[in-house]
Amino acid sequence: MRAELEALSRDITKSVALLRRRLDWDVALRRLDELDALSESPDLWNNPQEAQTLMRERNRVQAAVEAVKQLERDLSDHVELAEMAEAEGDEDMIEEARKGLADAKARADRAELEALLSGEADGNDAYLEINAGAGGTESQDWASILRRMYARWAQSRGMTVEEIEESPGEEAGIKSSTLLIKGENAFGWLKTESGVHRLVRISPFDSAAKRHTSFSSVWVYPVVDDAIVIDIPEKDVRIDTYRASGAGGQHVNKTDSAVRITHLPTGIACASQQERSQHKNRDIAWKMLRARLYELELQKREAAANALEDQKTDIGWGHQIRSYVLQPYQMVKDLRTGVETSDTSGVLDGDLDMFMAASLAQRVGVASDPDAD
Repeated sequence: MRAELEALSRDITKSVALLRRRLDWDVALRRLDELDALSESPDLWNNPQEAQTLMRERNRVQAAVEAVKQLERDLSDHVELAEMAEAEGDEDMIEEARKGLADAKARADRAELEALLSGEADGNDAYLEINAGAGGTESQDWASILRRMYARWAQSRGMTVEEIEESPGEEAGIKSSTLLIKGENAFGWLKTESGVHRLVRISPFDSAAKRHTSFSSVWVYPVVDDAIVIDIPEKDVRIDTYRASGAGGQHVNKTDSAVRITHLPTGIACASQQERSQHKNRDIAWKMLRARLYELELQKREAAANALEDQKTDIGWGHQIRSYVLQPYQMVKDLRTGVETSDTSGVLDGDLDMFMAASLAQRVGVASDPDAD
């Protein structure tokens, strides 16, 4: 075969081998058989929550296994087609084989990324909190730009975005915002976005047109379902009600419908002003608090597993993860992985996959895998 076809074939073969290792192929096949048998039980839906959890796992494992099998079939079919085309000197068939292998290579790359999302809560929906740093209007405007960036990213992937809470800026932008992002593997993709994001630009709020540096923090944590028990004693929380701010109709300023719940042992505070009903906002705030405490426990487990106690600070306010420079040159650079691009407008419009993929790979140690080149 020609050099390009051989290179594509080698790359796909390598991807298939890597996917099999990550899945622990024989274990995955046995588990799929078990899940298939359990899903056929007539008593399955006697407990709807357990049934939904089981079916989600079955669908996830089945999709991963089928993706590998399909790649193997496509590789075999198109290599065979290419060899036949070479023997017959049929350029149209050679091009057909090349396109088929190129498509399979793109799907293999995508499958490798999806295989990184194997954490306990990676498949869950996610809360994303954005808080403006010091700097007044400039930082508050930067926080609103980040909110739009993540909303555009989620929408481009077919996810839905709901605003749970917003504290408007004094002149422009936002002081804080909490988004609920719903979609397949929402938390898995977003979890490495937690940290401090730095912007350098000519400020539109500075009449002298000077360059300003602004900071905003992002915090991501998974939505937890009722199957995950998070015990929070009432003595450990303080519940405050207040009038909601921002858009929402005249009722916003008439009743103390917004709710903030503070977890006293950790200082974690969660607020909701999404609903008109104080009762509904209280329920949302409780769910957010349970999610935050669950995410905190996941951090502790990860730190213990890696024997790196300082891992817990990786997503704190003081840890800068990415720099967005618009002046005097244009560059977005991830400070953890070194990934960078000059397409700043694309990134701010939601093109974040290159950064997420690199940080996910680094997090699971793919970069240190000698077979993962």
